[in-house]
Amino acid sequence: MEKKLIILCVSAALFFSCKNKNETVTETTTNKTEKPLSKADSIVNQAIEAHGGKLYEQADYSFIFRDKKYRFKNNNSSNTYSSEIQKGDSLILDVMTADHFERTINGKSQNLNKDDSAKYSESLNSVIYFTTLPYKLQDAAVNKKFIEETAIKGKKYDLIKVTFSQDGGGKDFDDEYSYWINKDIHKIDYLAYNYHVNEGGVRFRAAFNSRVIDGITFQDYINYEAPVGTDLKDLPKLYEEGKLKELSKILTEHVVNNHK
Repeated sequence: MEKKLIILCVSAALFFSCKNKNETVTETTTNKTEKPLSKADSIVNQAIEAHGGKLYEQADYSFIFRDKKYRFKNNNSSNTYSSEIQKGDSLILDVMTADHFERTINGKSQNLNKDDSAKYSESLNSVIYFTTLPYKLQDAAVNKKFIEETAIKGKKYDLIKVTFSQDGGGKDFDDEYSYWINKDIHKIDYLAYNYHVNEGGVRFRAAFNSRVIDGITFQDYINYEAPVGTDLKDLPKLYEEGKLKELSKILTEHVVNNHK
């Protein structure tokens, strides 16, 4: 699994009314107080609603990704993530909550050092993070900025730039992300990111096989590579011109709603 399947994450709310076309809107709460809501936050909130909204808060789904079975079981802000894989005679199970990570092999808890525990938990977290996008894009560590309205292959998009604060943003907090959110259906059709470890890299993903399973959207992606240093804003044009190298397909398979 390439390095950038590791990064982190977050959660969200909706209800907005327009205040300023380019920069801010106003959110009105039930007690009639008001607080500023950025245009980027408003767009992301719409995307979260379109992809599943409040259904994420109590969601319990499992799926297969690269021969490993994953599960996310949400209980509002208390979430449990797990993965399991059979390797020979060994069943390896990883389980992560907000404050704990454990690996068992054939039911026996493993004594992991700090580095291994961080590596396994980040890998598990990142797979769930990407699978449930954009659910995790409203965490306090996430910084969002509306960049522009643009078009890709004749469809209109809002481009949102995402960075992470050092506090709560994980060890890769200095990576950058871009999300192209379809203005008509409010779903993420494209995303891109850059990273800095291992001499750095730039990736662009195009969604396909988008389907709604009991109210929540799941998508697969074609993963492309661009030269290091390429501005993320330039990737859609390179994509349309066929100048990006396809690296892999990100497939979320055999999705099951465990509530049913």
